[in-house]
Amino acid sequence: MRLMIIVKGNRDSEAGVPPDPSLMSAMADYHEELAKAGVLLDASGLQPTSKGARIRFSGGRRNWIDGPFTESKEIVAGYTLIQVKSREEGVEWAKRFPAPFGNDQECEIEIRQLFELDDFAPSEAVERFRELGISSER
Repeated sequence: MRLMIIVKGNRDSEAGVPPDPSLMSAMADYHEELAKAGVLLDASGLQPTSKGARIRFSGGRRNWIDGPFTESKEIVAGYTLIQVKSREEGVEWAKRFPAPFGNDQECEIEIRQLFELDDFAPSEAVERFRELGISSER
């Protein structure tokens, strides 16, 4: 099962404030542990929304919206993607995640399971995704 650990953004991440070196070190240690355990698939921080955009779909139209976006509590600042044998194993790894903005700042991470192709009823579209090698257990 693949799980995504989502780091929620805050005012500092939206301002592009780089992480403290001690936090970068703690994150590197944590991700090294994930890699040594063979569960790390990917991880990255995201640039602030001022460097991003959204496309809003409405009434059959697409509207391009340049960042920044004002509601920072719903902004994603980064992620770690892991592959584990069970939800319980994933929760244990997530509990060890360093405080994303340091121990003295309130913040949140969210853990979400990714869909696998086997979660969907067999269909031509699912087979097309299989042929592309997208969304499969390793």
